Amino acid sequence: MMQLPLGIALREAATFENYFTTDNDQALNAIRTALSVGESAVIYLWGGGEVGKSHLLQAACHLAAESGMSSTYLPLGEAESWPPEMIEGFESLELVCLDDVGQVAGRADWEEALFHLFNRLQEAGGILLVSADVAPASLSVKLNDLKSRLAWGLTFQLQPLDDEQKQQALKTLAQRRGLELPDESATYLLRHAPRGQGLLFSLLDRLDEASMIEQRRLTIPFIKSVLNP
Repeated sequence: MMQLPLGIALREAATFENYFTTDNDQALNAIRTALSVGESAVIYLWGGGEVGKSHLLQAACHLAAESGMSSTYLPLGEAESWPPEMIEGFESLELVCLDDVGQVAGRADWEEALFHLFNRLQEAGGILLVSADVAPASLSVKLNDLKSRLAWGLTFQLQPLDDEQKQQALKTLAQRRGLELPDESATYLLRHAPRGQGLLFSLLDRLDEASMIEQRRLTIPFIKSVLNP
C-alpha cells in the first residue's frame, strides 16, 4: 500500500534500474538492504540539485510497493501550505520518505512533528529515508534533538553524473523506449537543456511523446523545436 498526499504522484520512471551512477552504489545498496531486511533504519541522502535525490526516494517507494510494504513519499518543498498534522499516523507505515527536509528547517511546528514521527517510527520498526541539500550537521534546524536524530543513521553524500555518464544514461533510457538518440543529439541536449539529472530525463519524456505524435526521429532540429516551441 502506498499512501500519498493529494496531488502527489510518483514518476513511473523513478526506479533503481533508471538511476545511472557507479559513484553512489553504497547508498543504493543501503536502501535495498533496508527494504529487504525490513527492520528499523534511518538513511540520510544529501547533495546538490543534480544528484537524483527525489528519484531515489521515489524508487524506494516503488520497490516497497512491489514487495508488499506500506510506504509514503512526502516532498517537503511543497509543505508551505501543509499542516504538520498531516504526518500523524505515518509511523504505521513500513517506509517513510521525506524529500527535501531542509525546506521545513526553522519551522518549529514542523520540526516538532518530525521529531516525534522519528521516535514513533523507530519504536514501530519502520524505515525513514530522508533527503536534503546539505549534511545533517549543516541543516538550519533549531531543534537540536531533531538534528541529532537525523544524524543517527547512515548518511551518504550523493555524487552527480559527469557529462559522459549523463550522455550514456540518456542513450540507454532512449533505447529502452525504442528510440534512437544519436551521439550528436545527446551532446546537443547536454549543452542546451537544463543540467539537472531529473530535468534531463523529464525532457526525454517530452521528446518521446512528441516523436510519437509527429513521427520524427530525435535529430537536432527536432530537439530544437521541442526545446523552443
